[in-house]
Amino acid sequence: MNNRKPKLTILVSSTVYGIEELLDRIYTLLTSYGYEVWMSHKGTVPVRSDRTAFENCLTAVHECDLFLGIITPHYGSGQDPKKPDEPSITHLEMRQAIRLKKPRWILAHDHVVFARSLLSSLGFKGASGRKKLILNKKPILDDLRVLDLYEEATIDADAIPLAERDGNWVQKFRNTEDGSLFVGSQFFRYQEVERFIEENFASGSPLPPEGGEA
Repeated sequence: MNNRKPKLTILVSSTVYGIEELLDRIYTLLTSYGYEVWMSHKGTVPVRSDRTAFENCLTAVHECDLFLGIITPHYGSGQDPKKPDEPSITHLEMRQAIRLKKPRWILAHDHVVFARSLLSSLGFKGASGRKKLILNKKPILDDLRVLDLYEEATIDADAIPLAERDGNWVQKFRNTEDGSLFVGSQFFRYQEVERFIEENFASGSPLPPEGGEA
């Protein structure tokens, strides 16, 4: 009888454009540490043909043990061109992970962090403050909702004092080496991560997955 525990499953958010090398490195690292890695870039996310891409991704967030989010200057990944105002798959995944209180680790590109800080210092603070801004055709950020995504990941809410927020650590990275260093440092002690999950998340996700915006 096989009594071996199933591997911990980590879902890497669906961001792809511009960070292919980083994703390849992350996949290699995590699989070498013993995790089962669900990553759209590698085609390892479980897919059912009777579900949309959005539904498959949100179901993966619900079923994974760990969530690794990556916020880049490119909002994209799965936006419906007929519904440009709808959140991207990456954004929905992050919201789902936060809503389900998944154990999560988030990387955010330096350009995103800098752009938010600059705009805030100029008086364009928060999603409402940025509504009046219009991006050029080839900006550093392709959609200002990248900043909304960052603020949601850091739980940037005036109603919640900083000391009372949890799960809001977001690590800045500039390049593949930075991102790989963070991932390696956080996940290479597999047994410690496993024990952390067993002690703090043994009951599983508290809510079922939802279609659309989480």
